[in-house]
Amino acid sequence: MEDLKQQIVAMRQSFFDEEILDNHFIQLEQLGSEENPNFAKEVVTVFLNDSMNNLAIIEDEMKKSPVDHLTVDRYLHQLKGSSASIGANKIKIAVNKARDACREGDIEGSRASLQVLRREVESFKAKLETYYQLVAQVHP
Repeated sequence: MEDLKQQIVAMRQSFFDEEILDNHFIQLEQLGSEENPNFAKEVVTVFLNDSMNNLAIIEDEMKKSPVDHLTVDRYLHQLKGSSASIGANKIKIAVNKARDACREGDIEGSRASLQVLRREVESFKAKLETYYQLVAQVHP
């Protein structure tokens, strides 16, 4: 059990070392309580579901001709705010790059940056799901 706890601590720290997470995640974790110890996990799960839905909408918008940049930017803005609020740092950075390309009217740059954004969201999802699976073994 001690090895598992050390593994969880090391994994969590690696998220900060790799700048996947920032200090907003620490604040999110601190909002948990005895009544709701899984608060952060629940918020992250909602964030991931919303993010995947928003990405699908954005990708559909990018297939249209002409692209409605205002709609794309609105969904990217939502994603930026939610990623910043939970401390998903790399996602927030990828969103900013996608917004910049979109604002410049760079369709190919927008598409490329959206692929990077999707990879960041998928990577974040995989890492946090693994993290919470380990945590659940220690705190069922």
